[in-house]
Amino acid sequence: MPRIAFEDFAPGAVFDYAGPHVTRDDIVAFAREFDPQAFHVDEEAAKNTFFGTLVGSGWHACALMMRTIVDAVLSDSTSMGAPGVEETRWLTPLRPGDRLRLRQTVLDTKVSRSRPEMGLVHLRTELLNQDGKPILEQTNWSMFGRRGAQIAPFETDRPRPSPGAPLATPPVASAQFPARPAPDADAAPYFDDLEIGRVAELGSYGFAADDVVAFARRFDPQPFHIDVEAARRSHFGELCASGWHTGAVWMKMMVHYRQAVTEAVRAAGGVPAQLGPSPGFKNLRWSKPVYVGDTVTYRSVVAHKRPTASRPGWGLVFSRNSGTNQLGEEVISFDGCAFWERRPA
Repeated sequence: MPRIAFEDFAPGAVFDYAGPHVTRDDIVAFAREFDPQAFHVDEEAAKNTFFGTLVGSGWHACALMMRTIVDAVLSDSTSMGAPGVEETRWLTPLRPGDRLRLRQTVLDTKVSRSRPEMGLVHLRTELLNQDGKPILEQTNWSMFGRRGAQIAPFETDRPRPSPGAPLATPPVASAQFPARPAPDADAAPYFDDLEIGRVAELGSYGFAADDVVAFARRFDPQPFHIDVEAARRSHFGELCASGWHTGAVWMKMMVHYRQAVTEAVRAAGGVPAQLGPSPGFKNLRWSKPVYVGDTVTYRSVVAHKRPTASRPGWGLVFSRNSGTNQLGEEVISFDGCAFWERRPA
């Protein structure tokens, strides 16, 4: 019987947990795989970027947050995952040498109307460095089974595999990056020239079993992400990817897309605009699980933009981002924003 259930979360309760010590190698390894921007992978190149020094990816901070929560709470709980995140704000850069800790505050709880065997816990989560400065702050609802309740599987049209059946073979074995765009098709415009409604088709990625398990072992080792038979006994019914894995792959696809555009513009003799970091995102929804064998196609649409007084030479661009599986089902969506270089005077 799991030690922690829905009933153990009382509004107003505050929990503190020790987190990991972050090394330079940790930061670079994650960034090379999922977010290979200069300020995450190369100290020298980082000197000429937005930060001026090497810092960790915001998605890495989210993954470290998740690992701390799993180790402290979810590994011995009736956790049923989370439907999404209301807001994540990246407030202080993650840096080599940081020693992290986590603080969670229970904001509210409620029993699910549609599934009374389950309760929802509204949480504010803060990932703090050794100086007590928040690296990120997040609010979201998490799902927990009620103590002693029988947990019914989530409804799905997928056939539930029988015990011992082999895993699905991914229709796409690995990331399929989009073809390099022609310079006149996408001129990497500066903030001032960027059109609202502009669509970036980022490409498709196949979630293979080894990738799903490897990410989960590092950052989200809940049974339904790492153990085939445990996953089949869970409410998901099948091995599925961590939601943070799905989000990190969106970032991976976005960076590779931007690199392709940048190279195309430079080859044509142009000077592409730079993108800076993101201050966070809102309204992240994991609409459906991403199962082993799924192929997710990612895209980003410019929603609006505004100049920023705090960073001369930069503006903020807001986007609607999504991923859709091979069945045409949306599996992830979120509203993002990022600093975007303005046209030099």
